[in-house]
Amino acid sequence: MPNRLAETTSPYLLQHKDNPVDWYPWGEEAFQTARDLDKPVLLSVGYSACHWCHVMAHESFEDPATAQVMNDLFVNVKVDREERPDVDGIYMSAVQTMNGHGGWPMTVFLTADGKPFFAGTYFPKESRGGMPSFRQVMEAIAEAWRERRADIEAQSERLVEAVSQRIRPGEGAITRDQLQSAYERLVSTVDSEFGGFGGAPKFPQVPGLEFLLRIAHETWAPEAARVLELTLDRMAAGGIYDHLAGGFARYATDRIWLVPHFEKMLYDNALLARLYLRAGREFGNNDYLRVAGETLDYMLTDLGLPGGGLASAEDADSEGVEGKFYVFTHDEFAEIVGRDAPVVAAVLGVTPTGNFEGSNILHAARTIEAVADEQGVAVEWLRAAVAAAKAKLLTVRNQRIRPGLDDKVITAWNGLALRALAEAG
Repeated sequence: MPNRLAETTSPYLLQHKDNPVDWYPWGEEAFQTARDLDKPVLLSVGYSACHWCHVMAHESFEDPATAQVMNDLFVNVKVDREERPDVDGIYMSAVQTMNGHGGWPMTVFLTADGKPFFAGTYFPKESRGGMPSFRQVMEAIAEAWRERRADIEAQSERLVEAVSQRIRPGEGAITRDQLQSAYERLVSTVDSEFGGFGGAPKFPQVPGLEFLLRIAHETWAPEAARVLELTLDRMAAGGIYDHLAGGFARYATDRIWLVPHFEKMLYDNALLARLYLRAGREFGNNDYLRVAGETLDYMLTDLGLPGGGLASAEDADSEGVEGKFYVFTHDEFAEIVGRDAPVVAAVLGVTPTGNFEGSNILHAARTIEAVADEQGVAVEWLRAAVAAAKAKLLTVRNQRIRPGLDDKVITAWNGLALRALAEAG
């Protein structure tokens, strides 16, 4: 029997309408029920294109035994972060305050007045790799709620204060010293070999890259341009970029930008298209302009909706398998491309063993110029051969079952897309 989420309109919430979990949508009814039953609230936040949200849903929310524990111990609330970014933002601050990092699915335990006291992200059904199982977490929380209520209430007050400090806006104009300090802190986290900030998983972090672009010619930021170009080059060459249809996946699971988390988000692509466009014009780099154009084409072609507007995201999974839509085995590649397959494979990094579960994520493994020189063929011939191969591969790929499309039209994200399209002319 469907739960309360059957009456919602969010694609993400509707994915959970048949769970055995007694889900409530966000609202006063859930919190009043928690007060009436003297239960804590289990808040689960995610979005429809989120791979690990699907994993936790399959492992735990679809499991009758786990659902029974949830229903017995908590009032369970499901939130679509794209529908309620305000709720997501507040409680993500709590997750980051407690753990130093965040992510989705977001799992937060609240008092009946909405104050967080414990927060995390994905919890596995069975304990592994030092992570407790979801059931262990729930039972420990429920025991603390029964036996140490005063401690929980004190913890919630401390966490609320910490979150308030975290989200409090700054005051006054930004000084040059503050800008330089921000630059130095940002550059200190750069991966000097592969670009980007920090290690795996690696996100594009467009605001930081936009900052480097804006200060690229300042004398007090001598490394800004180099770091920016290194990162843009590596991302565009990596598997995080779709070398057949354009567009970027949300993040890479490794430090070299090769293996993406395959979901594609409208806001990421709108921001990255504009960044590559502006960097291409700033540095006179035609490759950046090409990436910008291909990304905008992807947005219009694959996210464009018949009634107008752009959809919010494409899922990472198709047919229940992450990345299945995007990858090719060596044999598939050879059959599709034909006689030019060996030389094109050297450019696109295709090998018999593959780079992702026996299949190949296409990427710019080597430059066309380097492969042409090694193979003794003309650069322009190889460039045309690669373009023809990509067209064949895309035709075949488009015949596959596509990842799920979240067709919500989010005003803010469409605004980002409109800005990028307008600036591209």
